[in-house]
Amino acid sequence: MSVRVVARIRPLLEKELDKDVIVSADRAQDGKPLSIVKIPNPKNESEEFSFAFNSVYDRATTQEELFTSEVAPHMKALFQGYDVTIFAYGVTGTGKTHTMRGGLKLAERGVIPRLLSNVFRRGKKIAKETNGETTVAVALSYYEIYNDKVYDLLEPPEKRTPSGIPLREKDGKTIVVGLSERSCEDLKDFERLYIEANNNRVTAATKLNAHSSRSHAILRVKVTQTTGDMVRESTASAIDLAGSEDNRRTDNGKERLVESAAINKSLFVLSQCIDAISRGDKRIPYRESKMTRILSLGQNNGITIMILNLAPIRSYHLDTISSLNVSSRAKRIEVREIENEVVFKQPPRSTTGLGGPNVLRQPLRPLANAHNVATGVVLAAKAAEKADKPAKAFMVYTDKKPAAAPARPVAALANTSSKLQPPTIITKRSSDVADSLLRPSKLARPTQIGLARPPAAAPPKEPQLSISAAQIEAMVEKKVAEILASRAAEIIPAVTTPEPAAQPKDEISEEVKRRLEALERRIEKESRGEDGRSEGLRLLLQARQAKERGDDEGALRFYESALPYFPGQAKLLGKIEKLKIKLGRMAPEERTTPRKTKKMMVLRDEDGENDGTEADVEDDVPLRQRKPSKKKISKSSDGEDNMGPASPKTQQLLDIVNSRDLALIKGLHGFGAKKAQDLVDVLTLKGDGSDEVNKIASLSQLRMLPGIGTRTVERAYEGLALEV
Repeated sequence: MSVRVVARIRPLLEKELDKDVIVSADRAQDGKPLSIVKIPNPKNESEEFSFAFNSVYDRATTQEELFTSEVAPHMKALFQGYDVTIFAYGVTGTGKTHTMRGGLKLAERGVIPRLLSNVFRRGKKIAKETNGETTVAVALSYYEIYNDKVYDLLEPPEKRTPSGIPLREKDGKTIVVGLSERSCEDLKDFERLYIEANNNRVTAATKLNAHSSRSHAILRVKVTQTTGDMVRESTASAIDLAGSEDNRRTDNGKERLVESAAINKSLFVLSQCIDAISRGDKRIPYRESKMTRILSLGQNNGITIMILNLAPIRSYHLDTISSLNVSSRAKRIEVREIENEVVFKQPPRSTTGLGGPNVLRQPLRPLANAHNVATGVVLAAKAAEKADKPAKAFMVYTDKKPAAAPARPVAALANTSSKLQPPTIITKRSSDVADSLLRPSKLARPTQIGLARPPAAAPPKEPQLSISAAQIEAMVEKKVAEILASRAAEIIPAVTTPEPAAQPKDEISEEVKRRLEALERRIEKESRGEDGRSEGLRLLLQARQAKERGDDEGALRFYESALPYFPGQAKLLGKIEKLKIKLGRMAPEERTTPRKTKKMMVLRDEDGENDGTEADVEDDVPLRQRKPSKKKISKSSDGEDNMGPASPKTQQLLDIVNSRDLALIKGLHGFGAKKAQDLVDVLTLKGDGSDEVNKIASLSQLRMLPGIGTRTVERAYEGLALEV
């Protein structure tokens, strides 16, 4: 049967009561149920489009009416071994999640809770009717496809991997590898698992929907019936697809745009698959999206129900027409209702005797979508055009021996001296002839060779010409030598004897040989150098580790072992001599490497005064002279000395700081509220400020305070200069 497509028009929301309603449901004939959706043409309001479906449910339809009419009749088939697939399709904000999940109230429960309730009730009924001989077990798997990646909703989000769960093909079905499966005893267990899993699903608010689903959610209910050794499994899949979005209307941000792109791509691939199946194409693009791989519309065996959700207002006009077009084409998809095989519990069979020439091969299975190949109008037209063509000759494992190809006359060989070609003689070996009699052969094809070909069943004959390949080669060389000698006699006088031309060739070959040898030596040298450097680095690392452990003897030994790989390294020699001096193997006067001396670098102001800060600088005196660095000219002092009187601007800055007035300090350039408060706190820790010792006497002391640097002091000083 084909996919059952039903349409449901959602009721108006509170904010849509004043909107224009353009979608309506109608009947094909009076007295029959609703089956037509009518919507005006967006280009011409006087025209009206009509789309026919299996059933149509208007805005007054309740959740119970939809489930009782569309899903409940297939529950019996589920327990008979058939697979059932139900999925909701539509634009964002049309009520797909409400249809599948529903609300918390009993009357607002959706398809999924009612489906599980029916499964548990029917399972208890079967167990009661069979007096406990048949047991029914229910297991749940729940996962989502978010940004084209599969995530398990029954597991916490912390266990998710960036790449998601992989998909694999097995027995013609797409399975999710590593998906968790939870057993469910009753409806309370299901509600607990379902609510917890829905909290892990990705949802977000958009302009069109306050709780928009950002992923496709798939709930897989596995029903296992066990009667003695007989086990029967069937699966009910409930799929809540995310809705397609128009980002111009949803006002999505950066993250929502990425999600919207993934949703729209998967739904576009779904529409492409539906179009390809309706046209009867041989290739269906299932693998271009993980959602279509899992759904496998037209490939799955069982019952498929598609619930199309529609919004009745005008703002969804174009989106509604697009959804109606896709759903109307989905009605043409044929699915096969195949009952799942019953499995009997038995010990594993032995694999001995499965090989050998006497084993019969299994016939090829037909294509999985063969029932959808000839459903299109295009293929029907092509089949009508090819009806008059003759059937192609094709034969496999024929019982009759093919007729031998007629022998062709042997062409006469021209005995000319200008062109001499060896004749091509094709014969079969005796083993090939013997094997050809035992195994079946293909249709005989006419040979393209001008010589006679012996029949396949005839014994091999002697060659027609008794001439070997060596004789032919000698004849060719002789003829070529004669022609070259005649040409050389015409060009060069007969008196002189030409020198053989092999000498330049030998010189060139010798030159090439020398270059190759030099190249080989160079490559070998480089490889040895790289190996030596890596070995030397390894020894240096071991020496450093030994030194950190306090093993000076081991460090010295490793440094000396690494010295041949780094000859002349002054730093390495210095470390070796330093360790020898430390261990008493060398006197300090015997040291040959330059010692590192520490210099005290004093930071000064622009006039050369001491800034009060010092720094240690290592300088290799014997090796090189350090270049004089350019001193940065500071504007934070006006020629005053730390030991002498401060300038008026400097004294003004110091007075403001020593006043500890938060308002005055905040007025300085470079001091914000936080930095000013920190400065006051630091000064408060020093004392109350009444004693001269606790006051800041110079800019150097001000720079050394925590949180106050040279740049801050310079900016405050420059600000005072501008005000003056």
